[in-house]
Amino acid sequence: MTEENKSGARWWRRTVGPRASGIFQVKTVFLRPSQVVRRPRKLWRPPLAWILWLLLFGVALAATAMVHRRHLDLRFGELVVRGQSAPFEIQRIRRDLASRSLDEKALERELEARLAAAEAQESADFYLVLDTRAKKLSLRVGDRVVREAPLQTGPPRPILTASGERLAPAPLSGAFTVREKLESPAWKPPASVWRAAGRPVPSPLPEIRGGLGRYVVVLTEDVVLHSPPPAESPLKGAKPGSFLAPEADLAAIWKRIGLQTRVYVF
Repeated sequence: MTEENKSGARWWRRTVGPRASGIFQVKTVFLRPSQVVRRPRKLWRPPLAWILWLLLFGVALAATAMVHRRHLDLRFGELVVRGQSAPFEIQRIRRDLASRSLDEKALERELEARLAAAEAQESADFYLVLDTRAKKLSLRVGDRVVREAPLQTGPPRPILTASGERLAPAPLSGAFTVREKLESPAWKPPASVWRAAGRPVPSPLPEIRGGLGRYVVVLTEDVVLHSPPPAESPLKGAKPGSFLAPEADLAAIWKRIGLQTRVYVF
């Protein structure tokens, strides 16, 4: 090769070679190991069978959730319908007991009375309901109201302890059975009744014919349901710890009340 040709080749290496573009250089020149672009490692992919099983499990879980939701909707609907058509005692239990502040024993007695009154609706017997909160007396047979009347509750009898301390009694409630039916019975008013009426206490204490009224329904030894007392009786209103209803209403239901008639007080 001539000297001129050699000098031309050196000129080409000096000018074109080093100034070639990066693309041209990458494609035409061998890359060093440090210049090789390494691809990232692929993530692990589960087998196709596993994917199908997961899809089937998801479909089954969604179907189960739909069936369970539909079951809950049907059950809720039944409860709503049952609640709307529930007897009056059940609805009253829900409303009243939630808003009343009672101690444990009083709450237990009232709850038992209300539940017993609700069960009485399944029978064909007459029974009395004394609602002290609504101040109503009602004679019922099953779930049907035969007669309603206003009800007055007497002042509670104080509880005397062994040390002479007077305690406030709990509200009277519970389920009772009629023990006696009396017409114009003789009654000896205690001294507290005479003093409450503002009258002198006679000595000895006299018995007054019909002192509790014409109609008296005995529930316990100390608790009665009676009609208004006569004028000669010192008792004004309901007997302490007992109940008073109009004479005309008691006369109307008198024949329907027997010795085994149930009375529910709440």
